[in-house]
Amino acid sequence: MSNILIIKHGSLGDIAQASGAIQDICENHSTDDIFLLTSNPYLDLFEKNKSLKEIILDKRLSRFNLIYLYSLMKKIKKYKFNKVYDLQNSSRTSFYKKILFPNANLNTWSSSETTLPNDKTKEEFDKNPVLERFNYQLQSSGIDTKHTMSPDFSWSCIDIEKIMNEYKLSNYILLFPFCSPHLTVKKWPYFNNLINLIKTKYKDQFKIITAPGPKEIDEADQFDAIKILDKGESVSISQLSSLVKKSSFVIANDTGPAHMAAHLNAKGLTLFGSHTSAKKVSIERDNFKAIQVGDLNKLSAEKVFEKINL
Repeated sequence: MSNILIIKHGSLGDIAQASGAIQDICENHSTDDIFLLTSNPYLDLFEKNKSLKEIILDKRLSRFNLIYLYSLMKKIKKYKFNKVYDLQNSSRTSFYKKILFPNANLNTWSSSETTLPNDKTKEEFDKNPVLERFNYQLQSSGIDTKHTMSPDFSWSCIDIEKIMNEYKLSNYILLFPFCSPHLTVKKWPYFNNLINLIKTKYKDQFKIITAPGPKEIDEADQFDAIKILDKGESVSISQLSSLVKKSSFVIANDTGPAHMAAHLNAKGLTLFGSHTSAKKVSIERDNFKAIQVGDLNKLSAEKVFEKINL
């Protein structure tokens, strides 16, 4: 039995995308102990993944914080990992490799750099869809990939009967009209117009709800929808997963919850402007589709409403 390390820091959408890759690594190392290095927002979430023996916290402090860096590297080294699967593929994790395994090839440290095709630069390779990149990386590292291209995020769900009863939820449409403050280019401005169209056609057949994050609770009051909270606070990631899974339909900006919905097999739509493409982030699934336009400000509520499939 060997110790195997997976590195995946986040963001939330990235975590959902990586679920299939993590599952494939665990199944290919079924007789080994699998550890995962992640950041603080995802500790509780990954504790629910029964395939993982232990979750290691990376506070992701500055590389110049030598005391923290020494402590983290010492902790990682004590496990004597036989192989590392770097699913973050960032400059930070490349830096960790230089400290932990400076001369390692893909047999010890699997990353997009150590498995890079001979005919491509990393910049060229990174233009490929994210799931295709994971798939190539793992196959090049000897992993039989059955799930990487079809992630299943349902392991993140928990019982939310209390919330369902509190808000009397049965049939509901879940909206995510939010986005990070520094990524407003992702924000579609016509959610209230869409809500009016839905209510006009479906009356009381569906409740319309939002589930805001901690910094979105006040913003959620701008929308004519029920704001779902847990004791006045944002629901947890696992509660959010269950809300998405049980929904009748999801409509979202290109944010973490949209990627969760895609990989929870939820029915829904995500709205893309010119910031990236739905293909590159591998978000379209059988039940979850994308509307791609050059300018989200020019995408009407009527056009989105036409694509709702209830």
